Amino acid sequence: MKSKDILSKNKLRELYFNKKLSMMQISKILKCSPNKVAYWMKKYNLLRRDLSESAYVFNNPKGDPFLFHGPKTKEEAILYGVGIGLYWGEGTKANKHSIKLGNTDPDLILTFISFLEIFFSIPKKELSFGIQVFSDMSPEKVISFWCNKLQVFKSQFMKTIITETRNNGTYTKKVKYGVLTIYFNNIKARNIMFNLIEERREKV
Repeated sequence: MKSKDILSKNKLRELYFNKKLSMMQISKILKCSPNKVAYWMKKYNLLRRDLSESAYVFNNPKGDPFLFHGPKTKEEAILYGVGIGLYWGEGTKANKHSIKLGNTDPDLILTFISFLEIFFSIPKKELSFGIQVFSDMSPEKVISFWCNKLQVFKSQFMKTIITETRNNGTYTKKVKYGVLTIYFNNIKARNIMFNLIEERREKV
């Protein structure tokens, strides 16, 4: 085999693992066929990403949009435990692609946002929000309330869900600012959160 036909192991490792390029992208850079790239990846025993991991890399070309770490101080340890507990109790478990938590209590929402900012290094501006209100509420006023309370932008809010008001009982008074849901759409961050909950389950 001629030397020009051999792809460098170090080069493949750099492009595939360090730069997170796809095999198609690598083939274009090295001016060869994708099959040739696949051949040498297998020859060097370089493990290829599965379909889900490849899709994740494709959707996050700059790498993870978050950086997870555990608590570093006693004060952080308290918030760490509270944040995991909040998601355990209030988070949406069925969604496999996002960290998603809804509640009516502004202080609870602010606490969970602090948890995401400190331990996942997620900037508040990268969060998305959803609102559910009753039909006798003003969606504009509700969103304005949450924007001011959370110090976020109106552009971060998705479509508002309006529920028909059936009575004027205590429940509608309790949720006069609707139900706010926090979203961070990232399957890897979601899986880390679920692993944290499982670790807590094992300790209970």
